[in-house]
Amino acid sequence: MAKLVFALSQSLDGYVDHQKLGPPGPLVSRHFLEHVRNLTGLVYGRRTYEIMRYWDEDQPDWDKEDHEFATVYRSLPKWVVSRSLKSVGLNAILVADDIEAAIRGLKAERSGEIDVAGPDLARSLTDLGLIDEYRLYLRPVVLGHGKPFFAGPRPPLRLVASDFIGEDVIRLTYAPA
Repeated sequence: MAKLVFALSQSLDGYVDHQKLGPPGPLVSRHFLEHVRNLTGLVYGRRTYEIMRYWDEDQPDWDKEDHEFATVYRSLPKWVVSRSLKSVGLNAILVADDIEAAIRGLKAERSGEIDVAGPDLARSLTDLGLIDEYRLYLRPVVLGHGKPFFAGPRPPLRLVASDFIGEDVIRLTYAPA
């Protein structure tokens, strides 16, 4: 059975605005590359999927690590939860109906780790009791506003690990209590 993990970088005050947080440093980038390399797949909400489509086409300013990440990213199966999208891109499956059944089936059919990205999607999956682990990558930035990591009330959690990742990021890992 696959493990569903909600993991995102966030500011110290709890916001996940990718544009305002900026790109991670080289060691954190390498961490995420290795992390993605070991995934079974990715489950995205519409907004996060649209941001990540950036990796679908090579960009002229990419370095070797960008190309490496894109290659790994493109190879992974993706499930995109959206009622507004009509189609999705390469190696992606649109999940528009009965999200609970689709994700429960995905967990039952696969093994390994599947990342969940998108606070609104994570809230829905949390409410359904489908998230097995939460990973908060704390960046030393205070944004003051934006999209919070937890889009609803924080579920009861217990800390299972804390790690220093790269230059200045702390990863806090929680399981549902």
